[in-house]
Amino acid sequence: MASINVLKYGVSSPADLSPMKELRAAGYESKDILAVIGKSEGNGCVNDFSRTLSTHVWEPQIPESAVTIFSGGTEGVLSPHVTFIMRDPKPTGLLAAVGKTRVLEPHEIGTTEHALQVASSVRSLMDQSAIRKEHVHLVLNKCPLLTSAKVEVIKAASKTPVTTDTYESMAKSRYASAIGIAIALEEIEETQLHEAMRDENRWSSKASCSSGAELEDCHILIIASNPSLGNLRAASAFMADAIDARTIIKILDQIKTEGGHVLQVFAKAEADPTGNIRQKRHTMNTDSDLHSTRHARAAVGGLIAGLTGDTQIYVSGGAEDVYQVHGNQQPLFALLSFVC
Repeated sequence: MASINVLKYGVSSPADLSPMKELRAAGYESKDILAVIGKSEGNGCVNDFSRTLSTHVWEPQIPESAVTIFSGGTEGVLSPHVTFIMRDPKPTGLLAAVGKTRVLEPHEIGTTEHALQVASSVRSLMDQSAIRKEHVHLVLNKCPLLTSAKVEVIKAASKTPVTTDTYESMAKSRYASAIGIAIALEEIEETQLHEAMRDENRWSSKASCSSGAELEDCHILIIASNPSLGNLRAASAFMADAIDARTIIKILDQIKTEGGHVLQVFAKAEADPTGNIRQKRHTMNTDSDLHSTRHARAAVGGLIAGLTGDTQIYVSGGAEDVYQVHGNQQPLFALLSFVC
């Protein structure tokens, strides 16, 4: 179990390593890094090479045991930045564990085997770090997607890909990862795995999964909170819809009551697939010029930035991992705030 601190810095480009200087000025060394979590200004889609560039420049700077999780898309007011999860020698109140699954074969991406590998890795990390599931507020996961080349490799091996649509593979991969996390946190019984993967109507209240072409395994970051150990806090909730300011304000009021301030926010955003928000029509899902995930990041990012007064926040699109079906599909959004 590692006590952690959280620091974040803006970047001028996906290849900007200047935050390392600021990290050292704050008294930390590269060996203390557990995770680098970034928002880059790409399109957040299959061909978002800003994620690949960020991963390429950052991984040589951090320990081999550390993980990188880069999410593309800084639409609207969102500001490109990196967040460091740093090992801290003193108890802080925040705990973390990081790790990776084995490399997933192309035909395994988005399947039950993918989910099982994530579940096994999360369980192992929690066991090794003695983190209890009731203390977990967030499990961040970066998972692979299918490229056209991978689809051809699968077909050449006489296997069947989970989909031949590379963009759809992003959603399939996110969902499989989230189901694995839900199983590890006992939000879903492992015996329900095949049903959950088939019906795609289960969800995790703690998972935030992002897919990309820059990796072949899954990178996992678990963040837990134990306020009795220090002065940092984690709070988490889900938003009823993309304009649910009340849920965010409730957490911000809690922070204010404790005399703290927000260090970082992690959120998932999804355009409601019913095409409505509070019985009023939206057009995010029918815009042929801009994918709905880009609209959703901009909308939810603007809402959270306005309420927190901070544009360097992590808003990831594609919330297959956090929605539940109640008659109609209702996207839910995971919010996590750090307080000191």
